[in-house]
Amino acid sequence: MISKVKICGITNLKDAINAINLGADALGFVFYDKSPRYVAPKDAYEIVQQLPPFVHKVGLFVNETASDINSICIDTKMSIAQIHFTADDLLYNSLKIPHIKVVRAQSPKDIEKYKDEYRIVDAFVDSYGGEGKRVESLWFKDIDCSKIILAGGLNTHNIDEMKEYGFYGFDVSSGVERAKGKKDKQKMKDFIQKAKA
Repeated sequence: MISKVKICGITNLKDAINAINLGADALGFVFYDKSPRYVAPKDAYEIVQQLPPFVHKVGLFVNETASDINSICIDTKMSIAQIHFTADDLLYNSLKIPHIKVVRAQSPKDIEKYKDEYRIVDAFVDSYGGEGKRVESLWFKDIDCSKIILAGGLNTHNIDEMKEYGFYGFDVSSGVERAKGKKDKQKMKDFIQKAKA
């Protein structure tokens, strides 16, 4: 199976179009205002309006209510909400659009949380991601990774060694940037080609 690739932290149309043209399956928009990759909903909407069809738009949320997540996703035409914080069933059941949970892994046992669902597994950092920290690769040995989208510390230099575990996909942000929130076209090209090879 060819791995899916999400380019996260999109802040401008040029990076979004480049990512799509290079083969990205999904784009991530960070609606967490403490992130250097934060994009205001109105700006995200302007970008999304100019994208071609069949591209997943993923809205990343931290410590938001279900009402706010629903409102922002509907207003900005997001395909999926990425829930990057610990939430209860009430919040998930109140969401009106599809969602994906993020496991912020601190130990090997965290990897199998929500193991019957597709989920993003990211390295735990206080700032909720985008810091280039990797999950320990040995934690994935001998487990089913077919529903895991791996995030955290990925780049063109280490993507090859992570492919052996059979992840459903890869979620990259800082590893394909020239500055926080600004993507590097060549890095995106190299990463996507290696991930899908």
